Amino acid sequence: MPEITLEAFKADVKGFLDSNADLREVRSAATKWGEGSDDVSLFEEVDRERELADLAAAKEWRAKRYDAGFGWITGPAEFGGRELPQAYDRAYISLESNYRVPNQGFFGIGLGMVAPTINDHASPEVRGDLLPKMYRGDIVGCQLFSEPGAGSDLAGLQSRAERDGDEWVLNGQKVWTSGAHYSDIGEIICRTDPDLPKHKGLTGFIVDMKAPGVEARPLRQMTGGANFNEVFFTDVRVPDTHRLGEVNQGWTVALTTLMNERASIGAGAGGGGMGLSGITRLSQLVEHYGVADDPVVRQKLMDVYIGFQVAKYTNQRAMDKIKSGQLPGPEMSITKLALTRNLAMTAEFVAGVLGPRICADTGEWGTFSWGQLLCGVPGMRVAGGTDEVLRNIVGERVLGLPKDPGIDSKTAFRDLLKN
Repeated sequence: MPEITLEAFKADVKGFLDSNADLREVRSAATKWGEGSDDVSLFEEVDRERELADLAAAKEWRAKRYDAGFGWITGPAEFGGRELPQAYDRAYISLESNYRVPNQGFFGIGLGMVAPTINDHASPEVRGDLLPKMYRGDIVGCQLFSEPGAGSDLAGLQSRAERDGDEWVLNGQKVWTSGAHYSDIGEIICRTDPDLPKHKGLTGFIVDMKAPGVEARPLRQMTGGANFNEVFFTDVRVPDTHRLGEVNQGWTVALTTLMNERASIGAGAGGGGMGLSGITRLSQLVEHYGVADDPVVRQKLMDVYIGFQVAKYTNQRAMDKIKSGQLPGPEMSITKLALTRNLAMTAEFVAGVLGPRICADTGEWGTFSWGQLLCGVPGMRVAGGTDEVLRNIVGERVLGLPKDPGIDSKTAFRDLLKN
């Protein structure tokens, strides 16, 4: 049982927030067309100088929150946590949303994906060293899985780690790594035994992103920004103490991260502001352009609304499973698939209403800005596993359908030749 009641906890949180942050300006949910910002981008486009300033502010707030006892509300006391139920964490998030605080998105991957994996698979010493620093915001984590020659086929990766005494020497390349340029540590999966079947010869590590031999290069997106990176590793040394799990058991480590990743991405099922306020925005769009009475437009608008509502309830069911202490399973792939499908449906709907206005910057409010969403959706179809890979996971591991024969299987290849 918690030592503090939920109401007393909320009072403590409010006292902390009142003393350290300003309340947000209360605005009516029913904003008018043409008022406020028309930004609907999926990825924030900022220059590196501003990004670093925002990161410093985010770290400062995270440290202040942690030192006040609100940094890891559900975490173990030995690592600075409060060991309180999820309801307390949700209460804090709800209350903090009423205040103006620095953007905490810098910590999303580290705390949503990397930290749970460290907690499950790292040694007690590494857990005790890294987890408090991550939750305090002293260090930022990134995820190093995808490769140019493997894409979302994680088992096909070729980055290698070779043992050298009490260290491992890493060589290879990763791609589509969000936040690699400002991260302090990274979770990486490497091939440690090329003679084993591809799923079985992998090992996970925590690598110092500032170590000699690590180079992060930005990748320019068609939105104009550079949120992702390609990362090169040249003779990078990692102590064996920073290995995750057993040697050649990295597939299990990777699955822990991937399921948490899809839970985190899927939790943003309202992506692009497509909650009730987002649907209001779309309704205002069709009203403004005089197509609100078109039955086809009305049906497509409701399809968008229904898609996001169904995804919200599906995701809630999966998140409740996690909150009850169960590990995230393959069904988390459904929530991520639903998100990209709904975002694509939204972008197509808006493009159909706006026509050429979406690709011509005339300065008209609520037109060209939608191009950022349209150009950002393909990136979301890759993040957290491509749609094609996730459909295979749902088909095979959720629906129980037979596995497709792989061209890398010698037996499957011989069977194909026979046919």
